[in-house]
Amino acid sequence: MVKVYFKHVKPHSTTDEINRCSKELLSKIVDEEKLSLEKFVPLKVHFGEEGNKTYIHPENFNGIIDYLKENNVDSVFIETNALYRGQRTIKENHVKLAKKHGFTRLPVVIADGERGENFELITINKKHFKQCKIGKGIADAKQIIVLSHFKGHTLAGFGGAVKQLAMGCAARGGKLDQHANSKPIIIPFMCKSCGVCKANCPVDAITIKNRAKIDKDRCIGCSSCQALCPHNAITSNWLQSLSRSFNERLAEYAFAASKDKKNIYINFALNITAGCDCEGHSMHPITRDIGIFASTDPVAIDKACLDKLNTPVKLAFSRGIKTLNYGEKIGLGSKKYDLISL
Repeated sequence: MVKVYFKHVKPHSTTDEINRCSKELLSKIVDEEKLSLEKFVPLKVHFGEEGNKTYIHPENFNGIIDYLKENNVDSVFIETNALYRGQRTIKENHVKLAKKHGFTRLPVVIADGERGENFELITINKKHFKQCKIGKGIADAKQIIVLSHFKGHTLAGFGGAVKQLAMGCAARGGKLDQHANSKPIIIPFMCKSCGVCKANCPVDAITIKNRAKIDKDRCIGCSSCQALCPHNAITSNWLQSLSRSFNERLAEYAFAASKDKKNIYINFALNITAGCDCEGHSMHPITRDIGIFASTDPVAIDKACLDKLNTPVKLAFSRGIKTLNYGEKIGLGSKKYDLISL
């Protein structure tokens, strides 16, 4: 059975304590699983959107970087461009934001080029996708350490290792593919016709007369309008997004991103918020810090994080189990695991 290694982290733990835990976990999984580290192993991270405060800050990765350096492994911080308009849409601004947020200890690599044009087509032949557009820098790597912030997500239910693989490793066009069936709707009495949604729509699918209106044929469901609306007048169209399609698309892209790789997954279940690190505003944790998890299986590690949540938060995140169920079905990983507490 797949093993998930776990280290409890007390609330308000210091950065030094977090680094000791993550370094111990990485050392443990390499030794216990008899893993061979490549000479070059990128760290897949999320730099946090401008205005977001609860992403996992780079100083918490120092223990992992120290371990790699001690074992003569070269590394970089690697990421792909965001779908929606913002500081992470193009490479130049994305790199600037990463450095502003303190990601300076390693070089920063944007895996899909300046605007998402640099990708590799990975053949998977699954239900929704025959091929997936994975950022070239990620597709070329033989092994990646996937560092994920475990937290909520409006459409996915929660974000962890699987979502970090799926959305996080997809080139911009791959993100469009995954969002194809999830489209937001306007709440008319809350809309103030301010124009923020229209100005930030990547496909010009929004017009404004008396109220904002979304062209369903043009909309690609990226939800940037929903994230940016200052009046909370845009919500998800649950009649479409509650289908399994979005979660299944995530799982298939995660399968593509991890195909033929010897990855290590480390989830930080700290600062657990209801929303994603892509949301450019401050959020407050909705539950206590849990700890740090490590595994070679992205499905198992996410399931272990979910199982550690208290009941109300677990229910709020429950949509994400659809991703794990389908991921297990297509061979991405297993929901059955042994939890090894250190």
